[in-house]
Amino acid sequence: MSVRIHIVFHSLYSHVYQLAEAIAAGAREVPGVEVVLAQVAETLPPEVLAKMGAVEAKKVFAHIPTADPGSLADADALILGTPTRFGSATASMQAFLDATGGVWMRGALVGKVGSAFTSTGTQHGGQETTLVHMHTFFYHHGMVVAGVPYAAPELSNLDEISGGTPYGATTIAGPRGERTPTANELAIARFQGRHVAGIAVKLRG
Repeated sequence: MSVRIHIVFHSLYSHVYQLAEAIAAGAREVPGVEVVLAQVAETLPPEVLAKMGAVEAKKVFAHIPTADPGSLADADALILGTPTRFGSATASMQAFLDATGGVWMRGALVGKVGSAFTSTGTQHGGQETTLVHMHTFFYHHGMVVAGVPYAAPELSNLDEISGGTPYGATTIAGPRGERTPTANELAIARFQGRHVAGIAVKLRG
C-alpha cells in the first residue's frame, strides 16, 4: 500500500502553487509514495480577486481539485502551503484548517507527518512566523513536525537573495508579485518533499 502525501495549498499569483509542484516532485522521488495535490477553497469573492489582479494567475492552477478537510484522514503526511498575511496564514487557509475539527475529534492525524511552506512579498515579510504558526496546527493534531534540515545545501546559499528556512520552503514574491520562485528556492522545496516523504515511509514501517 502506497504512502500518501497530501499537499494542500492556497495561492493567489501561483508562487505557492509553484512551490507545491516542486515539493510534489521531490516527494515522488521516494519509492512507494503517492502524492495528492489539492488547493483550499477561495474565500475572496471574484470581484475582489479581479481588483487584485489574481484572476488570470489563478487560471494556471485551476485544474487542481479543491481540498476536502475530511480526506486528510487518508494522508500519511500533510504538507500545507499558504502566502503569509501579517505573519500568519491567509483567511482561505485558516478557514480550511478550522474545518478539520472532525478529523481532530477522531485523532486521525496523530503520529503522522506535518510540514509547511509559504511565500512573502518581501525578504523579511514574515516567512518564519507564518511557518511556525502553521506548526501549531500540526501540534494540536498530534503530528510529527518536519522542516528542511541544513542537509539541503541551498539553505546556506549566500550568493543571491533567496527564500528557504529550516522551518519550511519559502519564496519571495515581490511587492507586486513580479518575482517568480528561483532555482535555489525550488531546490529547497524539492528537498522538503523528499525529506517529508522519507520520514512518512519510515513511520509506516
